[in-house]
Amino acid sequence: MNILVLNVGSATVKFQVVVTDAERMANDGDTKLLRGQIERIGGESVITFRHADGTTRRLTAALRDMRAAVDWLVGHVTSPESGSGLSARADIHAVGHRVVHGGEQFRSSVLIDAAVLQGIEDNVELAPLHNPHNLRGIEATRQALGAGVPQVAVFDTAFHHTLPEHAYLYAVPYPLYRRHKIRRYGFHGTSHRSIAYRFRKITARERNDVRIITLHLGNGCSACAIQGGVSIDTSMGFTPLEGLVMGTRSGDLDPALLDYIAAKEGLSLSQVEAMLNSQSGLLGISGLTNDMRDLLAEANELQDRRARLAIEIFCYRARKYIGAYLAALGGADAVVFAGGIGENSAEIRARICAGLEWAGLHVDAQTNGALVGGREGCFSAEGSTLEAWVVPTDEELLIARDTFRVVSGGMQVGTRKNPT
Repeated sequence: MNILVLNVGSATVKFQVVVTDAERMANDGDTKLLRGQIERIGGESVITFRHADGTTRRLTAALRDMRAAVDWLVGHVTSPESGSGLSARADIHAVGHRVVHGGEQFRSSVLIDAAVLQGIEDNVELAPLHNPHNLRGIEATRQALGAGVPQVAVFDTAFHHTLPEHAYLYAVPYPLYRRHKIRRYGFHGTSHRSIAYRFRKITARERNDVRIITLHLGNGCSACAIQGGVSIDTSMGFTPLEGLVMGTRSGDLDPALLDYIAAKEGLSLSQVEAMLNSQSGLLGISGLTNDMRDLLAEANELQDRRARLAIEIFCYRARKYIGAYLAALGGADAVVFAGGIGENSAEIRARICAGLEWAGLHVDAQTNGALVGGREGCFSAEGSTLEAWVVPTDEELLIARDTFRVVSGGMQVGTRKNPT
């Protein structure tokens, strides 16, 4: 089955074309034909294609809105010049969409119909920066391919529906949960699920025997405690703002700060929330950038104090969560790094792991330094009782596989455990 995977943002579309079916999944023989992204939708857009042979190609096109962007994308990937091997729109058999928030309603990936669309719409107030764009992507796809091509929603929050009550409830008056569904939802679930699956495959371990802590470290960051293939705790909460320090998000803080900052700075609560989401984290501390590569260069080459401080806080917060999740899991087999920073920064991995020798984790510096650019492997020293791994996430592949399962009837709506 040829599946188009779409991750739609406000002015961007990330995409991938994947060929998969039951036999390919069983043998990890899925084929990735083409991937890339469209940026700056609403004007002269920039389109980047990355082909299976590793080559990259860039184009520009005037794309006025999301409907025009998706229509252009579908037309191009099914043309001979794309190199995808698809020759007509009918060659796209299904479309899988990353949808950020499924609330309490969606516990697994689902076939999109009118009821699902309404459910995504009902959760807009929980993810106002994401779900509306996801809905626009779904509608644009229907316009481009017709109502007969099945579309599947794969929710970031679904993987974390296995959290027990004591992990997902906040210690606020219980009626607030009953009336407004105020609770920890967690995000990056598709990534954490992908990492856990790949870790089991490369280590040949049974699902029920694995206890790991996964760290998705990019511009957005989250940690997850996974036991027996399911999430039992995660750092992001009611929104993606909670938890680790991120590129522009503050992560954990005292909630009383919102009123205090608002009063001192003459801001509304919504303005303070925007500050915590887009002007804080690495950017806010350093005053320079949210790009970890640039911060490391500033700290190491120019001895910039605030860049160094931002890095220290980032690593310290991640290390604290590892300690907390070791307690929650009763020990773990491994700490697994993924995401743009987790996969490519050996220095950040080493800094986060420093001080975890008490838990049995000792880093092999040479091996750690070699695991960059998408390479996977174990970088803990021989004899470590807590292993350290790099396992690149592959959310698009997981979305494609879920899409096949849903369309072919191999995945049931409402299941507690997501298959892998």
